[in-house]
Amino acid sequence: MGAGGAASQRTQEARRQERLLREQWHAARRQALRWDTAGEGEQRVLAQLLVLTARGWRLLVDRRWSRTPAADADMLLVGPGGVFVVDVTAGREPAEGHAPGLLAATKAAESAVASLGMSPVAVQPVLVFAGQRLDASLGRIRLLGEHEIGPVLLSQRHRLRAESVRAIADHLERVFPGYAGAAIDQRPAPAPEPHRPGSPDGLFDVQGLRDAALEGARRAPIEQWMTFLHPDQVALVRRDWSGPARISGPAGTGKTVVALHRAAHLARRTTGRILYVTFANNLPRVQSTFLKAMAPAVADRVDFRSLHSWAQEFLQERGIPVRLHGDKAETAFSLAWKNVGRASRLAALDPAPTYWHEEIDHVIKGRGLTRFEEYAAVPRRRRRASLHRTHRQAVWELYEAYEALRGERGVHDFNDVLSLALAEASRRREGPPYAAVIVDEVQDLTLVGVRLLHALVGDVPNGLLLVGDGQQTVYPGGFRLTDAGIDIRGDRGQVLRTNYRNSKQILDAALTVVADDAFEDLDGVRTSGRRDVDLTYHDGDVVRVTRPTVEAHDRELLDALRSLPEGALADTALLCPSMRAVGDYQRLLTQAGIPVCQLEHYDGRAVDAVKLGTYRRAKGLEFKNVFLPRHDTVPGHGTPAGTPAGTETSETARERAELLRSRLFVAMTRARDLLWLGSVTTG
Repeated sequence: MGAGGAASQRTQEARRQERLLREQWHAARRQALRWDTAGEGEQRVLAQLLVLTARGWRLLVDRRWSRTPAADADMLLVGPGGVFVVDVTAGREPAEGHAPGLLAATKAAESAVASLGMSPVAVQPVLVFAGQRLDASLGRIRLLGEHEIGPVLLSQRHRLRAESVRAIADHLERVFPGYAGAAIDQRPAPAPEPHRPGSPDGLFDVQGLRDAALEGARRAPIEQWMTFLHPDQVALVRRDWSGPARISGPAGTGKTVVALHRAAHLARRTTGRILYVTFANNLPRVQSTFLKAMAPAVADRVDFRSLHSWAQEFLQERGIPVRLHGDKAETAFSLAWKNVGRASRLAALDPAPTYWHEEIDHVIKGRGLTRFEEYAAVPRRRRRASLHRTHRQAVWELYEAYEALRGERGVHDFNDVLSLALAEASRRREGPPYAAVIVDEVQDLTLVGVRLLHALVGDVPNGLLLVGDGQQTVYPGGFRLTDAGIDIRGDRGQVLRTNYRNSKQILDAALTVVADDAFEDLDGVRTSGRRDVDLTYHDGDVVRVTRPTVEAHDRELLDALRSLPEGALADTALLCPSMRAVGDYQRLLTQAGIPVCQLEHYDGRAVDAVKLGTYRRAKGLEFKNVFLPRHDTVPGHGTPAGTPAGTETSETARERAELLRSRLFVAMTRARDLLWLGSVTTG
């Protein structure tokens, strides 16, 4: 067909669609007139919603609509964008007068769909003003004019497949008998589907609905998958906790997804702000983007921040000077090591100053210790080197020398920022600045950091939620929640056990790396490195490539990336153990013409490029395909990352190797569909 014929065909199709839409509108207007007690503006709104039913939406109308002005909601609308609880007003009375009833109806609808395993973020209250043009918000309520209601609903992000729309609408019609189904009456209704054996209520298969939702999320871009809440986790999002709570569980069990949906849930249930904190500074951008897509009506009431950036701002707002200067603080430590540490007994245990810098950062300052006797008695959790009192005295002398040199330069380090913020939060007189605080990857924080966040909300119900897993610790040192004065009792400690991300092949490969590394979680329980989990996914694959030279290895890597299906780069990550390696592969991929997006700059929006970053920067993220080039060696350390524990020559070396294995484990478990492991033979 020539260009002219194709253009003519497109024109004819456009005219046909326009004619069909006009017919649907007239049919909808005729049906809307049946509600003869409704005003003309209300009928126009109803007609617009009836038109949506010709596109697969389902509409339930209050049988008493327009006869009871005080009704909570006029309509329930179910479509690809979710469930919408709609109230229509023809007058110009303030929206605040409609809010209590509309929110009560929304809460009832949330409870109804929760029994199907549907996330509450997909239920949206909408107040429509007939005869007006409007697009605004009142809390979580979307305020729309009659001209905006149709386009806004059609532009919503798709959450539900067609079978889910039918199932949920049928369920709502059954739960709310006061609402009747309404649709454009243009053709005979299809015969009802016969009842399928095993259907729990004769209307639909709940498990089938859940499986369909899970499979649909897996097919979607990885950004949409990372916000998918499995139906079995809905109750956890909505749970009421009488005090601080914790969600833990192995990699891939959906802890971060639950935390994000919990943030949206709390934002809808409270009038205060919600603080969502992580240690890494790249995650808040990603998580903020996700929440805006999930729950735009409440996204502006959740503050996503890295802990240190939030603490700095907290202090500045209160007029407390912060002189954070990492380079000058690092210089102070180097001089302290040169003057005090290098000639001490510490050098015999580990001549590298890094280990002793970590001791100060994570054990002394990270725990807020200010007297030697405190340090002499404190358990050094997750630190393998046995330090006698004389060793601890040498460490303390190094610490005091560092503090003196740092003070002379008039600068703070990162630990100082948290200690200053904790002191300020503890002495504040005003009410809590946040209604709730959610801490993701809590195992990466220091004890002082956790105490700071606890101080913001205390032990109020639903105030503090800690999310994380001790096995995925990527920083040295550790603590117990009891050290922070946090008591997690009874059902306030929830352990997730179902892995929704990794296939058995990928998880087995990752667990092999840490199988011999038992770890102590934040509750003090020592757990085996190879944990049992329930798996829901079985289609992943592990590809191992070993080549004799780095050049041959990298050629194989480029070939594998180029052979991915079209569009798959957007769901792919290449992860490295160090920033030096990241720089090397940035150059390699750029020279090969493969687009790259640094994880440092990734903000959660889909981009057709390989995500490139370190193992640690990948925490909290997921990818369909993960490539780990030269994964079995760690540049600068000379220790194979997968070497079994016990083969190194010192306790500090064993600790370092265990930490590297933990980081590699985190990187491997980011993969959902494909894990590519590259190696270079030696010798």
